[in-house]
Amino acid sequence: QVQLVESGGGLVEAGGSLRLSCAASGRPFSTSDMGWFRQAPGKEREFVTAIDWSGRRTYYADSVKGRFTISRDNAKNTMYLRMNDLKPGDTAVYYCAAVLLTNPPVPSSSHWGQGTQVTVSS
Repeated sequence: QVQLVESGGGLVEAGGSLRLSCAASGRPFSTSDMGWFRQAPGKEREFVTAIDWSGRRTYYADSVKGRFTISRDNAKNTMYLRMNDLKPGDTAVYYCAAVLLTNPPVPSSSHWGQGTQVTVSS
């Protein structure tokens, strides 16, 4: 089973940027479709973005399209999430996970990392 460690979260003002990282170990990362999800206080976890194993296909929730960019470096077993023009509504704990590329993508297992907190102040 792949082990996942998210990092890069923090406190940022509205309009600012952050880059999250997801370091993977265990099951071959390079053959896994991957994604980012987030959970805000009092809300259910929701899909944010996903990328296929090759990095050629990407998927975004409408709420982040045009502001967030997902990427991956299979040589480093790492996935990234570049977040620009952050809004207070983006405040959440962000998690990475292996996914099934359904519409929308869903986690392929119940295993989650510890997540990384993103807080956007207005």
